[in-house]
Amino acid sequence: MQKITPFLWFDGDAEEAAQFYVSVFPSSRISRVLRYGNVGEERHRQPPGTVMTVAFELDGQAFTALNGGPVFEFNQAISFVVDCATQAEVDYYWQRLGEGGDPAAQQCGWLKDRYGLAWQIVPRRLIELLADPDPATADRVMQAMLPMKKLDIAALERAATGPAV
Repeated sequence: MQKITPFLWFDGDAEEAAQFYVSVFPSSRISRVLRYGNVGEERHRQPPGTVMTVAFELDGQAFTALNGGPVFEFNQAISFVVDCATQAEVDYYWQRLGEGGDPAAQQCGWLKDRYGLAWQIVPRRLIELLADPDPATADRVMQAMLPMKKLDIAALERAATGPAV
């Protein structure tokens, strides 16, 4: 068992969200669903039998989702980075995680999914180009990336070899 597990607070749709995320990532599964009992109903205000938590794994990374009610909402201060080796991976995760999400929250490879959770869909190549020892190369890549919503590896590579900014 991993030492630290992200714990995500949902308002009644924890199981639905976990099922969605498991459908997006390969080698993923729901491992346990716990339900609220009779004890503590006056505090948690959830009817007995309602899903309390869902333990799930996304490509080996453990998560827990809680149906905690409308008290808290996600914001972009916390996000999950999806490391992508190819443009096909970028396209896949961008499309799947973005389905029903907030198009206004899309920028620089970030998106907000239908549950309000923020994701960064990042090609490895971007990090390599930004780490180029030539600061002018990194600057051109950054300038090319900033107006993008979904990141485009070919455009980033063209910027890396293009004229100075």
